[in-house]
Amino acid sequence: MQSLVFLIPLAIAVGIAALGIFFWSIRSGQYDDLDGAAERILLDDEDDRSPS
Repeated sequence: MQSLVFLIPLAIAVGIAALGIFFWSIRSGQYDDLDGAAERILLDDEDDRSPS
């Protein structure tokens, strides 16, 4: 029973911290361009090619 007194507030604190980090990532624009990285790998970069 004594462990619940410690674990329940700890679980709530970790949940609040994770929620805060999630809202910070939304506010800082981490999820603005979800398709950009997926499409960028398909594009050819002609500047990066070495002459053959």
